[in-house]
Amino acid sequence: MKKIILLFAMVFSFGMASAQVDTIYKHSGETVQGKVIRLDEYTVVFKYDGEDAENTIGKYAVEKIVYGKTKRQEDVTEKIVINGEGDWEKVVILEDKSYIAGLKKAGEVRGKTGLINFQTGNTGDKKAAKKLKMDAAKLGCPFVLQVADKTTVGANSNGLGGSQAIKTGVAYKY
Repeated sequence: MKKIILLFAMVFSFGMASAQVDTIYKHSGETVQGKVIRLDEYTVVFKYDGEDAENTIGKYAVEKIVYGKTKRQEDVTEKIVINGEGDWEKVVILEDKSYIAGLKKAGEVRGKTGLINFQTGNTGDKKAAKKLKMDAAKLGCPFVLQVADKTTVGANSNGLGGSQAIKTGVAYKY
């Protein structure tokens, strides 16, 4: 009789413990079981179930979180769908490596203005950003981690005294 009561107590406590596990749903279809510690501006900090080390995943990779204890659902980000170069305006340029945690690297991308550019203000910068996004959209990637942003002016740019904006990055997908 004592064994049956002990077994029942173990099963009941196991059920209670597993009910308190939070589930992080990624846009890729993967799920992560653990305990959400906090949501920062661009990241989710969590611990895997049964572990003590804190891990970080970028919010762009996360669709929603379902909290185990209360079953409350919190939507984190909407999935960005890129169907080709025409969707370039949907591409998001990221500037911090922590934002890409949980995303998959697809390849390097580059955007630059032509060699003969007589731009005013930041027009060249905007054109280079557009080309960077278009390059990522061709790969079907909704995100670019920008790794370099360079503008050359005058004789350093080309022999004609114009300017050239060059942006390079790494494209990421879910």
